[in-house]
Amino acid sequence: MHPPQNPAYIRLLACFSILLGLCACGRESYTTWNCSSTSDAKISMVLRKAQMEFKGDQLDFCGSLGNQSYFDQKCPAQTTQSSVTFTPSSGLLLNNGQEFQCAAL
Repeated sequence: MHPPQNPAYIRLLACFSILLGLCACGRESYTTWNCSSTSDAKISMVLRKAQMEFKGDQLDFCGSLGNQSYFDQKCPAQTTQSSVTFTPSSGLLLNNGQEFQCAAL
């Protein structure tokens, strides 16, 4: 049986491999992203271990469902009710309903 040849699957697998490799390093690692929306100038977003820094807020990782990761200052009982949803494969970030397109630096 051959693995799927879907480009989204391959990208997700590559991202997962990179994240796994970074976690294995034992040093503090982070990824900086440039995010923009139609109403805001570019905003930096940083993913560091299990935290996100965005718009001056320090957000905790609340969990993942599929290819979406959820962050909030205080994680709700229902992960999907978190204030921030981030999809690394597409760079889409939703912050309290506001949509941002992000690209890794």
